Amino acid sequence: MKILITGANGFLGHYLSAQLLDKGYELVATGKGPSRLALGNRKGFVYEELDFTDPFAVHDIFEKYQPGIIVHAGAMTKPDDCELQQWPAYLTNVEGTVTLLLNAEEQKSFFVFISTDFVFNGDKGYYQEDDSIMPVNFYGKTKAEAEDAVKEYEYEWAIVRTSLVYGIPVGGRGNLLTVVKEKLEKGEEYKVVDDQVRTPTYVEDLAAGIVSIIEKKAKGIYHLSGEEVLTPYQMACQTADYLQLDSTLIKKVTAADFSQPARRPLRTNFLIDRAKKKLGYLPVDFKTGLEKTFPGH
Repeated sequence: MKILITGANGFLGHYLSAQLLDKGYELVATGKGPSRLALGNRKGFVYEELDFTDPFAVHDIFEKYQPGIIVHAGAMTKPDDCELQQWPAYLTNVEGTVTLLLNAEEQKSFFVFISTDFVFNGDKGYYQEDDSIMPVNFYGKTKAEAEDAVKEYEYEWAIVRTSLVYGIPVGGRGNLLTVVKEKLEKGEEYKVVDDQVRTPTYVEDLAAGIVSIIEKKAKGIYHLSGEEVLTPYQMACQTADYLQLDSTLIKKVTAADFSQPARRPLRTNFLIDRAKKKLGYLPVDFKTGLEKTFPGH
C-alpha cells in the first residue's frame, strides 16, 4: 500500500516518514522544493516536489503513484503569518486540502488530515474530540474549514489534532525547547507566556499515533498530544533546569504583554482517552520528552 505524505520536509513529516519506512510501507514523500529528508536510498522511499495548491501537479502525482493512503501534514502553520497573509493561508490550508481530497476520492484513498488545538476557542480546556470547534484566529479558522471538508469526504478519513509539538528539530526550524536552549546559552532574556495552557506533544509520539491510525484504519477524530498540562513558561523553566541553564533569564509574561497579530486561545489542553483506548497511544511524560530532545545531556 503506497502512502503519500504532504509536508514531508517539515518537522512531523521527517519523523513520520522514517517511522513508516521502518514499518515497511512504500512512501511517496512530497514537499515544496528539494528533499530535506535524511533518509538516503531507503527501500520503498521516493520523494517528489509538490505544490499541493496546484490542481494539475496534484493530479499528475496521484495518477503516477495511485496512493491508497494520504497523510496531509503540509500547511501554513504560523498563526501570525496566517493572520497577516490571509489569502495565501486560505489557499494553502483550505483550497489545498480540498484539491487533495478531490484526487483522493478518485483513488478511494484513506485520508488522514493533521489539524490543531487552535480550532478551539480555549475557553474551557480539557477538550475531547466531539467538543464544538470555534477558532479565535485565522489559522484556526482555515484548519476548521479544512476539517469540515474532510468530514464530507466520501471514503474513509481520520482527523488528528495535536498541540505544541517539540523534539529534536529537523529542517532548520526550532521549537520552544530548542529556542530556550539557544537563548539561555547566549545569556539572553526570553519572555514566555504563562497564561496559555497546552498539552505539549513529543514529535515521535505524534508520528507513532498517526502510524497506529494507518495500521488500524482508525476512522474519525483523534487528539494526539502529551497528557501533562503545562504553560509555555513552565515548559521553558523545566527545560532550563534540565539543561542546567540560568532559568532567571526566562521572564514570565501574559498574552496581553505581547503585541501579536493572531490571538491565541488560552486553554487548549486535550483529553486523549479515545486515542489511548482505540490506538494504544501512550505518550511519554514531559521529563522523558526533554531527555529525548536533548540526548546525552
